[in-house]
Amino acid sequence: MFPETLRCFKTAAPLFSQTGLLNGSRRMSTHGKSSRQQARRHFSVSCCHTAKARPVRKHRETVTIPGLEMVTYGERMHFVPGLAKPANPHWERDYKDPRFYRSPPVHEMPLYKEKPCYVFNQRSNVLEGVRQALWLTKTKVISGLPPQLLALAENPANQIPDQDERVQNAIKHARFWDTTEDRPGKEKYSNTLLMNLLHLCATLQSSHPAIGRRIFAEKYSLAATWKRDEDLIQIRGQNGLLHSCMDPLPEVSQKQEVADTADHVLETFYPVSPTIDLQKVYVYKEEANCSGFRTDSTYPHAHTLYFVEGADARCKLQPEQFRAKMLMFSFGNALARAYTLYGTQPQRLLDRPVTVQAVGTNGRIFQLMVFQLNTTDLSGNDGIKNQVWLDKDVELYDFAKVRPLIKKKQVKVPAGLVGYKPETFSKFLALYLHGAV
Repeated sequence: MFPETLRCFKTAAPLFSQTGLLNGSRRMSTHGKSSRQQARRHFSVSCCHTAKARPVRKHRETVTIPGLEMVTYGERMHFVPGLAKPANPHWERDYKDPRFYRSPPVHEMPLYKEKPCYVFNQRSNVLEGVRQALWLTKTKVISGLPPQLLALAENPANQIPDQDERVQNAIKHARFWDTTEDRPGKEKYSNTLLMNLLHLCATLQSSHPAIGRRIFAEKYSLAATWKRDEDLIQIRGQNGLLHSCMDPLPEVSQKQEVADTADHVLETFYPVSPTIDLQKVYVYKEEANCSGFRTDSTYPHAHTLYFVEGADARCKLQPEQFRAKMLMFSFGNALARAYTLYGTQPQRLLDRPVTVQAVGTNGRIFQLMVFQLNTTDLSGNDGIKNQVWLDKDVELYDFAKVRPLIKKKQVKVPAGLVGYKPETFSKFLALYLHGAV
């Protein structure tokens, strides 16, 4: 039986070598070299990385010979193999169909201008942040909030009963209670916390009747145009929640302090262009100025802008760029109001400055701002400057944990609200009561 078994192995060996039944093996030639006829299998990468690239399709040029016309199947009204494709003229509809609308070229539009315009919108991400916004708006920055505003919240008559306890409950409601999931998303609890704090501030209406002369406006369109050096700049789009009132905010800075701003030198960031990251357009209106309200509106004065960081999922800004956005839209609302009151002609000093406030938050950290528009003459770097008071990165609390943070079997941060800071809400309340006391 041994010779028969050996004979079977001799006859079966060529079958394995010819068919390549072994998984992942190569066919060996007579000289011991591997054959490249069979594709190699790569188990470490996907098939899209090992597939062959599609060959580049060469564009065939259409050659037109005078006196020699190609035979097409246009007269037969159906495809005929071997005949050329007819060249039909473009068909225009005799009616307007918005589904098939094609805009004309840019240079043929009625609002086309040869001089470009730089547009700042709600998704603009300026490179230099607040420094760039200060140059664009010709503004002097002052660290901290004005002292007269901070004195409002320190008065016991302007405080909410059981203020600290109710603010902490508002934080717990936003972070723990207002969800059916393990933990709410940042966008959700940021907006919930802002609404809760505004609701707490509104409970003072019985003792401060002027609070009832305000409304909230959302998704209104703002437009303001100004010249900075030789550049034409516009701010357009929708900003955050607006607290609008019947009466304007009082001016924060007196006339002597406004006159002293003429000696302030604006910070430059050469060689970076001041209009970097702004949208460059050639189709625009030269005098686009609109506050978002009709001229006969009952609540024409902007009081406070409220911004929620991360409200737009397609535009995530860093804190520095987020503060620049707050400054630009505060300036835009003030400038649009100044144009309504004093006209669009540049004025070196307004008879009464326009004040607008802004508050930004990410659910834990607050950005507080007060902007005062002193002049609409923004072309040069000399003369009167605008003013902004900025209190940045103010924490309302340290941690709000659903579960405790444990490291090396030790509780580093306990569950619940930790590190509540009451002075932050006092500043928030001071901005809310400004103009109502």
